[in-house]
Amino acid sequence: MRPETIAAERVDLVSLTEQIAGAILEGRRSDVQALGRFALPEDWPDEHDRRFLALRRREMHADPSRTPWLVRAVVLRSEERPMIGHVGFHGPPGRNARHEPRAVEVGYTVFPAYRGRGYASEAVRALLDWARGQGIDHFVASIAPGNAASLALARRLGFREVGRHWDEADGEELELELLSGAV
Repeated sequence: MRPETIAAERVDLVSLTEQIAGAILEGRRSDVQALGRFALPEDWPDEHDRRFLALRRREMHADPSRTPWLVRAVVLRSEERPMIGHVGFHGPPGRNARHEPRAVEVGYTVFPAYRGRGYASEAVRALLDWARGQGIDHFVASIAPGNAASLALARRLGFREVGRHWDEADGEELELELLSGAV
């Protein structure tokens, strides 16, 4: 079965299902290609993303209904279909830094070789539009104060700073929020 995919203008957001995440973590690159129809970067995942994927895989195993709300590969729509980053929510509605019951928290990264071309903006817009189609109109983002590029992207999309917190893994993070409205 093909993983759920959200199509944007230049990229596809391919759900990293439990099966695909397992193939990535176990180094079965050809299985990832067959299941997800995209090519992994040679140097990915790094140790941080291995831990992140293992966590998401456990969450999907415990509750498969979470899968659409978790991580997706950002795949460049080209003949080679390289994975150029990942995007997703921290979980279904209610799982976010603000503890808002009807909000989802978005996270994203684009690998360095593909930055500065608008792919992150395109991916986040498409993901937020998908969530709106699921009835969600409240979004949260937690971003390190020194991450100027990510803060600029969030602000361009209409997010506003509403607080800050300390994350055990990532340190200080600004809390940004977006309520409804198209981006």
